Amino acid sequence: MQPVLWNPFRDLDDVFQSLRRGIGRGLPVEGGGAMAQWAPAVDISEKEGEYLIKGELPGVKREDVDISVQNGVLTLSGERRFEKEDKDEKHHRIERSFGSFSRSFSLPENVDADQIKAEYTDGVVTVHLPKVAPAKPEVRKISVG
Repeated sequence: MQPVLWNPFRDLDDVFQSLRRGIGRGLPVEGGGAMAQWAPAVDISEKEGEYLIKGELPGVKREDVDISVQNGVLTLSGERRFEKEDKDEKHHRIERSFGSFSRSFSLPENVDADQIKAEYTDGVVTVHLPKVAPAKPEVRKISVG
């Protein structure tokens, strides 16, 4: 049997990973069962001609999602509403977050803000940020006199 080396940093990393997973899920508000604001998880990737932002919005209706661009910042916001409470139903645990959310992202300089498009399928919003070809520097000959 080979001894296993203990790595305290791995244990610490596990703690940070579990904390990171919990952030954005909402925490109970003191004095009540309501949930605090939450933030949807997003993935940001890059293809040859565009950047993509994909956000998880399970349980959010398409009409409750708002995407805007102002001063080089893209904002994804909206609201996930709490389902109607049934008088005959007794809740033992509520872990899903409800309420307003907002995420903002600074746009790279090479994004064509006028051509940004978004689609919403199966609880995932995908924002397409098309790239603009970088402007080639103009070379101007100067005559020496």
